[in-house]
Amino acid sequence: MLRSRVTRRTLLEKSALVAAASVAMPYVRGAQAAGKLSIGFWDHWVPGGNNASKALCQEWGEKNKVEVSIDYITSVGNKNLLTIAAEAQAQSGHDILAFPSWQPSDHANHLEPVDDIMADLIEINGQVNPTVGYLARSGGHWVAIPTCVGSQIKGPCSRIDLMKELAGIDVVAMYPAGSPAKADGWTLDVMLKAAEACYRGDHPIGIGLGQTEDNVDTAGAIFQSFGADLVDAQGNITVKTDAVRQAMEYYRKLARWLPPDAPAWDNASNNKYLISGKGALIMNPPSAWAVAKRDAPQVAEQLWTHGMPSGPKGRYAPFLPYFWGIWNFSKNKSAAKNLLLYLSQPSAVEQMVEASGGYDLPAFEKLTTLKVWAEAGPPKGTLYHYPNPYNHQILSVAAQPAPPKIAVQIYTQAIHTKMIVRFMQGEPLEQTLAWV
Repeated sequence: MLRSRVTRRTLLEKSALVAAASVAMPYVRGAQAAGKLSIGFWDHWVPGGNNASKALCQEWGEKNKVEVSIDYITSVGNKNLLTIAAEAQAQSGHDILAFPSWQPSDHANHLEPVDDIMADLIEINGQVNPTVGYLARSGGHWVAIPTCVGSQIKGPCSRIDLMKELAGIDVVAMYPAGSPAKADGWTLDVMLKAAEACYRGDHPIGIGLGQTEDNVDTAGAIFQSFGADLVDAQGNITVKTDAVRQAMEYYRKLARWLPPDAPAWDNASNNKYLISGKGALIMNPPSAWAVAKRDAPQVAEQLWTHGMPSGPKGRYAPFLPYFWGIWNFSKNKSAAKNLLLYLSQPSAVEQMVEASGGYDLPAFEKLTTLKVWAEAGPPKGTLYHYPNPYNHQILSVAAQPAPPKIAVQIYTQAIHTKMIVRFMQGEPLEQTLAWV
């Protein structure tokens, strides 16, 4: 390994393309350069989104004389989660699988440690944000590596015209394409005033209060902006704190200016709301903008993706990373590690991000300024601040920093939005907190 690491450092001085082809070799030696490798990737919703990963795997297989087979597994109906659970129980299946955010921790005992790959990738691509480590480290080891494919930030997507006309906020000036954010004045209090102005202007902002992921993600980030943790990192319940009370009071004020059916919203509701031309702002990855380009171009040309408003404890954005993991019962672990290293080189990552139209997000700090986000449009530059260049906000997942096995229960049961709805419907605050 010492010899291979020195070789990688030398190779990094060459072009990214040469590095991508060359650094893979140390993980595959002799007879291991042959054989088979089976992969279960997430089936991308973007048309053509699977093409880049397929081409890269085929390219790698031909170079390393490994027969690669790929299954693209849909998340519709949680088929991907069912596949993960079934293979873990049977101790048989694919060598590599794509794991949504909470799954690496859940299946850590069945995953091959990948500390060696992560050390190489951090050297090449820079550090990852703390949420990646929170979700993919267990027992002191990396048990999965972050992939750009499927990873997303669910931050604000605003109507440039409506926010300026109704709320007096120039989102393009706050988050200019090609430059750092100038958003010190973009706070939760300012968003609350904007919500009232947009509501009175018949274009309410669209933040859901339902029990699906999009709703929970927004609530989790806003709670974190107040420092309002329901459970702390040690597993202690911390519901009855001033920070939680402040977050709840804020949400009750905000809910007054949201669409009246917000408690019933699912993951598709905010997308449809924005594309219809009704909403002035939603919290979402660029999927709504992408659909608007096709179905409502007059709306798409007025959309701008930008950062979250800041609260008393900082500016937090909902981040849901996807991971690739190797089962510890895989029959070709060396080849599996080799392929994941290859797929995580800068040139490979850029191909996959471009195939998704800028939807997919790398978790590494050196990969947040790819040209696809600067050039995406209309309007040009609309996605520039989507990947969090310049670290203008803290990326987190709802219920963090609670231990992941507790946090996932808070997240899945939608405790944040349930408690908000109970309070906004008239339940006394202390009674709501006792329920939580």
